[in-house]
Amino acid sequence: MVRTPLTPLERERGRFLGALLRQARGERSMAEIAARAGISAETLRKIETGRAPTPAFFTIAALATTLGLRLDHIAMRCAAVTAPPEEDSAVA
Repeated sequence: MVRTPLTPLERERGRFLGALLRQARGERSMAEIAARAGISAETLRKIETGRAPTPAFFTIAALATTLGLRLDHIAMRCAAVTAPPEEDSAVA
């Protein structure tokens, strides 16, 4: 199965999601949060760095619960993200 390449907007939203989760994690260790959410620390690392820009819904739901975030808040904040300017201008 061939996966459709992500758009610049999808990649930017993935980076934003990662930064949002990283900020919510604060001083807590990546290993601690990952274990509590039932995922690997490597998966959390990939999400936080934007290398996994479209994580599974249940992964985000578990992280949101662990970090004390509301899913509607995450969705609203990520929906407000726009594509990076340099990639938008290439389309025009």
